[in-house]
Amino acid sequence: MVEYIFGSMQMEAHRSVPSNPTSNPGPASLDLALIGNCAISALIDRRARIVWCCLPRFDSTPAFHALLDSDQTAPDSGCFSVELERMTRVDQTYDSGTAIVRTTLHDDAGQSVEIVDFAPRFTHHGRMFRPAQLVRRVRALTGHPRIRISVQPSGGWGTASRMVTRGTNHLRFLLPDQTLRLTTDAPLTYIADRTWFSLHTPISLLLGPDETLDGGIEETARWFEEATARHWREWTRRLAVPLEWQDAVIRAAITLKMCQYEETGAIVAAMTTSIPEAPGSGRNWDYRYCWLRDAFFVVRALNSLAEVGTMEDYLRWLHDVVRGSAGGHVQPLYGIGLERELTERIEPGLAGYRGMGPVRVGNQAYEHHQHDVYGNIVLGAAQAFHDLRLFRRAGVDDFRALELMGDRAWELHDQPDAGMWELRTRARVHTSSSLMCWAACDRLAKAAVALQLQDRAQWWRARAQTIRERILQHAWNARRQAFVESFDGEFLDASVLLMAEVGFIDPRDPRFVSTLQALEQHLCDGPFMRRYEEADDFGLPQTAFNVCAFWRIDALARIGRTAEAREIFEAMLACRNPLGLLSEDVAPTTGELWGNFPQTYSMVGVVNGAMRLSRPWDDVV
Repeated sequence: MVEYIFGSMQMEAHRSVPSNPTSNPGPASLDLALIGNCAISALIDRRARIVWCCLPRFDSTPAFHALLDSDQTAPDSGCFSVELERMTRVDQTYDSGTAIVRTTLHDDAGQSVEIVDFAPRFTHHGRMFRPAQLVRRVRALTGHPRIRISVQPSGGWGTASRMVTRGTNHLRFLLPDQTLRLTTDAPLTYIADRTWFSLHTPISLLLGPDETLDGGIEETARWFEEATARHWREWTRRLAVPLEWQDAVIRAAITLKMCQYEETGAIVAAMTTSIPEAPGSGRNWDYRYCWLRDAFFVVRALNSLAEVGTMEDYLRWLHDVVRGSAGGHVQPLYGIGLERELTERIEPGLAGYRGMGPVRVGNQAYEHHQHDVYGNIVLGAAQAFHDLRLFRRAGVDDFRALELMGDRAWELHDQPDAGMWELRTRARVHTSSSLMCWAACDRLAKAAVALQLQDRAQWWRARAQTIRERILQHAWNARRQAFVESFDGEFLDASVLLMAEVGFIDPRDPRFVSTLQALEQHLCDGPFMRRYEEADDFGLPQTAFNVCAFWRIDALARIGRTAEAREIFEAMLACRNPLGLLSEDVAPTTGELWGNFPQTYSMVGVVNGAMRLSRPWDDVV
C-alpha cells in the first residue's frame, strides 16, 4: 500500500500537498492509477480524482480532462472528485490481482472514507460484459466524515458548454458529442451544488451511457465489484509468472491487458495524449492509437506469461490490416477501429500538462513510411503458426497473406524511411527497419516449415540471409566499433539492441558486445538510457526512454552480465509510480516520469526483464 502524508515528505519521490481540501490540488502528476475494462479506461490521481477519461472509446474526446488543464482557478473543472473535509493523509492501492483501485482519505479528527474505483468487466450471459461505465463506491470507515462530490464532465476538449438535467436518481450531462448519466443513491442536490455533507451510509455512483439502470443502485454496484474482482483474479491466476518480481509482473500484465480495445482487438500505445516527453520540450504526441510495432511487443510479452487471448483478439484486427493493404503500403499505426486517417491537429482549449502545450489530437505518423512495420506484422502473427493452444491456428491462407508483407519487407529493406523513432524531417536506411524486414523473412521461413511448405521455407531463408549480410556490411561502423542507426552512418542508437532480442545475432558475438559497450558509454546515465545521440527535429533528447533501459537489461543478461542486469532492473522498478505503473520517459536527474501514460512499451519491459532475470521455480519447489 502506498501512503501519502500531506504537509510532509513521507516518500522522497512525492511532493507535499496542502491539507486544506479547498486549496489548489497542486500541479498535475503521473502518480496515477489506471482502471479499465478493455472498452474504456480512466486515470485516478492521489486525491481520488478522476482526471482523465475518454468515452466511449480510448481515443474519444475526453469526458474528464483535468490532467491536461492547468486552469488553477477551477480545480474541479474536467474531473470527477470525492473530497474529504480537512483531509490530511491518503492511502491508495490496487486490490491484489485486479484492476480495482482502493483509496482511503483520512481527516485531522481520525475519520476516514474509502473510495473504490473500477470499470465493470466480467462474463455475463455467456459473453464479456464491459460497458462504457465507471463505478465509484464510497463508504465511511471511521466516524461520520464530511465529503463533497463534484462531477464536472466536459466536451469539445474544454471549449464546449454542457447542460445538466435531473431525474429521480440520476443526473444527465448533455455534452456536444454524447450524453452521460450519473446514477447514484447519494443526494443529487448535494452533488449538483457541490455541497459538503456527512456520510452516514455507503453510496455508489455509476457514470456511463444515458441508460436506465436495471436493479437497485447499491446492489448493482456491489455485484459489479464482486464480479469484476473475481474476473481479474481468475485471469491473473492463469498467468505463468516468474518466481521473482511477481507483483510487478502481474500489475504490468493487467495494465497491458487494459490497453486492448477488445471489441476490435487493437492495442493502444498509451491512454493519454500530449504528456510531454520532457518539460517544455514540445514533444507532445497522441498515443491513443494502435502502432503495429508496440502491439507486437505487447502480444509477445503476454504470450511469455501464457496469456494468448490478447494475441488471438489482436490477430483479428491485424488480419483486417493485412487484407486491407492488398499487398501495398501499410501504415505504422491505425485507429482502434481501423481508421486510416488520423489527421493531427492542436486543440487550443486546454493548456496542456502543467501548462506545457500543445495538446495534440491525431498523429501525423500515420502518413509515414516506416519499413519495420512489415516485420512487426509477421512477428505479431508468427506464434499462431506454432501454438497448439489457440482456438484458431494460422493456416496456409494466413501464410499467403503474410507473404505479401514479406514481399514488401524484401523490397524495402534497404530503402530510406522515417525509422521507428518517427523522425519527421529526414529519411535514412535505418538499421532497425532493415532488421525487422529480416525478421519478417526469417519468421516466414519458420512458418513455412511448420506448414510443411519446404519450397517456400527455402525461398524465405534465402531472402533473410541476403538481408542479414547487407545489415552486417552496412550497419557496422568500424571506427565506432558498433552497429549504428543507419546504413553507412556514424551515430549510435539503442534500437540496434533488438538484434539479439529477435535472434538476428548471437549476443556473444564480439560485434554485439562491443555495440553494447559503446551504447553504455555514450547513451546511458546510470541505469537510464536515451534513444540516440544525434539531435532530432526538436534537438537533443533530454530524458531517457524507458524501454531502452529494458533492452539494455535484456542484452546484459544474454551476454552473461546478469548481476548488472538485475541491478539496473531493480532501479527501473524503483522508477515506477506508487501504483506500479510507468510512462514513456524518465528524467535521469530526478527520476520523475514524463511522456504518455501508462506506456505499453515500458510495461512490456517490466514483464520481459522479470522473465529474463528471475531465478527458476526449481529453486524453491
